[in-house]
Amino acid sequence: MSNAILLFVCAIILVACSNDPPGNIDDICEIFREKGGWYDDAKRSYERWGVPIHVQLAIIYQESGFWRYAKTDMQYVLWIIPVGRLSSAYGYAQAKEETWIWYMQSTKNRGADRNDFDDAVDFVGWYINKSNEMLEISKWDAYNQYLAYHEGQGGFRRKTYNQKPWLINVAKKVDKLAGSYREQLKTCEDEFKSSWWEFWK
Repeated sequence: MSNAILLFVCAIILVACSNDPPGNIDDICEIFREKGGWYDDAKRSYERWGVPIHVQLAIIYQESGFWRYAKTDMQYVLWIIPVGRLSSAYGYAQAKEETWIWYMQSTKNRGADRNDFDDAVDFVGWYINKSNEMLEISKWDAYNQYLAYHEGQGGFRRKTYNQKPWLINVAKKVDKLAGSYREQLKTCEDEFKSSWWEFWK
């Protein structure tokens, strides 16, 4: 095998691996160790929108499991004929197309992609900030912020989540995960602030 072909094959493998979710998505320290630039992306979102890193990542965990190409399930007629997906939600943050357009227009980030982590985590920060402004939900309140994220600000205002016991349970799960992420990050955040990590910004 020539060197050029070998380099090409290695590049394909590296790209494929970089697209995979982190190996241990239950540990925020391991996530940031494996995905070197993600801490900086989440920190920039925090600095811009004031949304804690652990809340951002808990929502992304629930929405996509950190899979960049995540989509909603396909719908079928008679269990055979595909008729489209449940919604246009896509990417890390499972942002719907119309909400993503709102985000791009609001932030003037017209080149944003839903399957890029830096854009997705900024979107989550932006959306939670909107819910804080519109609904006065604390940016640290992962439970209620997730309900607003899932139902939309209008749905949260109408309390549509009260008709969805399963969603209440999911919001509790997100809140618990955010708490775990918060405690984990306290033990390792300093290593991502070191000069070695700053070098790769």
